[in-house]
Amino acid sequence: MRPVMPGSPIARYCKQMPTRTFEITISPDFIDDAAYIERRILEKAPDATGHYRIVKRSIDARRKIPHFVLQVALTPAAERDPSEISFQFMPVCASPAVIVVGAGPAGYFAALALIERGIKPIVLEQGDAVHIRRKRIAGLLRSGALEPTSNYCFGEGGAGTFSDGKLYTRATKRGNVGKILQLLVYHGAATDILVDAHPHIGSNKLPAIIKQIRNTILSCGGEIHFNAKVTDFLLEDMTMKGVLLSKGTQITANAVILATGHSARDIYHTLHKRGILIESKPLAVGVRVEHPQALIDSLMYHHSPRHPKLPAATYRLACQCDGRGVYSFCMCPGGHIVPTATGPNELAINGMSFSGRNGPLANAGIVVELRPEDIGEFEDHGPFAMLSFQQALEEKAFAMGGGAGQIAPAQRMTDFMKGLISNSLPRTSYLPGVVSRPLHELFPAPVTKRLQRAFGLFNRKLKGFLTEEALLVAVESRTSAPVRIPRHSQTLMHPQVAGLFPCGEGAGYAGGIVSSAMDGQAVAQRVTAFLKNDP
Repeated sequence: MRPVMPGSPIARYCKQMPTRTFEITISPDFIDDAAYIERRILEKAPDATGHYRIVKRSIDARRKIPHFVLQVALTPAAERDPSEISFQFMPVCASPAVIVVGAGPAGYFAALALIERGIKPIVLEQGDAVHIRRKRIAGLLRSGALEPTSNYCFGEGGAGTFSDGKLYTRATKRGNVGKILQLLVYHGAATDILVDAHPHIGSNKLPAIIKQIRNTILSCGGEIHFNAKVTDFLLEDMTMKGVLLSKGTQITANAVILATGHSARDIYHTLHKRGILIESKPLAVGVRVEHPQALIDSLMYHHSPRHPKLPAATYRLACQCDGRGVYSFCMCPGGHIVPTATGPNELAINGMSFSGRNGPLANAGIVVELRPEDIGEFEDHGPFAMLSFQQALEEKAFAMGGGAGQIAPAQRMTDFMKGLISNSLPRTSYLPGVVSRPLHELFPAPVTKRLQRAFGLFNRKLKGFLTEEALLVAVESRTSAPVRIPRHSQTLMHPQVAGLFPCGEGAGYAGGIVSSAMDGQAVAQRVTAFLKNDP
């Protein structure tokens, strides 16, 4: 049997379908011992011949002592050795052009897919390139000074760049998850993401990968324009002809991929003014809950301190409260809470982790599902019902935090349950700072009651989750786009405007880096068919 150990080029890049798979469990003590893992594989399949590789790595924390679970794939000896990942990015300088609005994962992966199909992408991003954006964010954390077009939501790489870089998705039927991960590896990501059950890159490493994707697009003849804010669409008889930029520049093309992210409120208003159909969609709002990471480790691994070879523990919680879902969102082990507002007098927060996930605190959004009938007077705002509610809630949180910088209102979880103002607050990772406020008065009463009930239910699942060490910080409100831009299920084109292709999280069709990237690739394929007049 020819061994292919984890970390080798073959193990990293094998694309063959295995003829047999099996699992082995490995103690954390031996997870880095390649010789030991090989012996365990040979014990499991002593009569096998051919190649083997690790195709998935996960953790089974149900035991008293957690173990790694490795899924091993065998391929016949007669099969050729798999080759490294390769992609055909061809020159497109003289090719037909497609405008891509937004340089997040949906936009950039759409641009890569267009290049593979011989089409020139012209990417327009209202924010800064990622290295400049990093400086803007550093200034935001230091002083609370918000740059409206270059922040945690806007700029090259999109909202995921500086908000953790988690790559796990349950939307596996929407596209080729493997190809997205391979493209990330091709552009510099660690090969671990190809086998980890919950892959993660980290906000400290994503910028370099995004820069490499940019270089690929540019080297093939694609265009990328920063500080290029789209303010209108060029239409003829409801057929797309291009876009107008804030500086007065017109850029023409017969197709526009609209991949602007979940916070580009101005685009929704522009579409509405143009008579282009948009729709309100459900939203989820709530708080960030922050625990000591050591506590989460002990709850999930049943042992403290955690084994040094085990990663910082994560959790996923969900329940139903009075007909609405309450669930954890974007859990960030060893992470930080960050400010994600995009406009003045607004406060919104999210979480992120660096690649090491080695911070002392863990945070996660705990959010309540909302539908139009849940938001009172905002229900009359038509397609902007949820957006108006979201914005009003962020303005209320900003005022509750003191109305200066990005200081956030906060409360101990135990006091939130009792409806009491906290006399003191535990430490937090939120750099702009927090102030004790009655978060039970921030939300509509049904939201508060559902959060309180959910915290009690979650504590039954994880005894110790409800503790005075837990800090609630508000407001978690950018869980998804509050508006959907409709599109045809087959062509992925807007039903009213020929050549307009809504895409990604901002259009309401994705939720995270990988699902957005897959949607970008799918839309690029349909754009190609549209340009070739091939339904």
